[in-house]
Amino acid sequence: MPLITTRFTATSTADDVVEGLDLTGTRVVVTGGASGIGLETVRSLARAGAEVTLAVRDTEAGARAAQDVVATTGNTTLRVAHLDLVDLDSVAAFVADWTGPLDLLINNAGVMALPQLTLTDRAWETQFATNHLGHFALTVGLHDALAAADGARIVSVSSTGHLRSPVVFDDLHFAGREYDPWSAYGQSKTANVLLAVEATRRWADDGIVANALMPGGIMTNLQRHVSQDVLDGWEKAQREGTVTFKTPQQGASTTLVAALAPEFATGGHYLEDGVEAPTVADDARARSGVREYALDPGNAERLWEVSEEHLAQRPEGD
Repeated sequence: MPLITTRFTATSTADDVVEGLDLTGTRVVVTGGASGIGLETVRSLARAGAEVTLAVRDTEAGARAAQDVVATTGNTTLRVAHLDLVDLDSVAAFVADWTGPLDLLINNAGVMALPQLTLTDRAWETQFATNHLGHFALTVGLHDALAAADGARIVSVSSTGHLRSPVVFDDLHFAGREYDPWSAYGQSKTANVLLAVEATRRWADDGIVANALMPGGIMTNLQRHVSQDVLDGWEKAQREGTVTFKTPQQGASTTLVAALAPEFATGGHYLEDGVEAPTVADDARARSGVREYALDPGNAERLWEVSEEHLAQRPEGD
């Protein structure tokens, strides 16, 4: 089948995507909505009239972000709620506090390239725990709210980082293999895509579909753990024209295409620059596109089951 295209491109902004749309009454949750592309996602949704909840770990930062969005959009329906994706009790509390239908769940928050192996209280590698397992728990917990909406969508913000690693089911948390920051990040970003694939398969009959996306290269707080050498290399590549960085508004555009464009109403897709990305072989040298392993239905089903098993575990020491 031909790849899905839209009128949007790499230079489109989030405001371009919502232009002309009336999202009044549309209820949205954006994780990590206080900064970076999450904040611009919130801003453009609010500009179109949506009721947006900023699900954030730092509620004071969330409140400042919400005030900024209200000041720039005039939309006063924003809400700030605490959510720590590493803390499953926090996720459960967020879910329990939610009432009514949910039209859009945008799983945007994330952590990148932690320099050393760090584990949660459940002995989970932190990038996998934050980027995937916390979002998985949130998504599953909000299923009924999504099903109560009319055509709900889930959006998983992935990355070209997924090209670096499949989900390594035999050693998810680096118990036996040497830790590498980018492999760990890549594994978690592959998991983001697989979540979209399996959620669509399981829940399409409930009126829920999911898409994943690469927002593009954007310099935000996400890079706070990246080494200075790597950052210097990226800046050099930008000066030389071999790498192009987007603004946060441009980065948020593909998020909103995945969330709102009618072309992606079927779910299960991976987007780049506002369109469906081509599939690339698992062993191919590639800087863009989506790996076959990230769309594989068997991997998606297995990850869902493994994730359910993880959520059933108790913290160490309990």
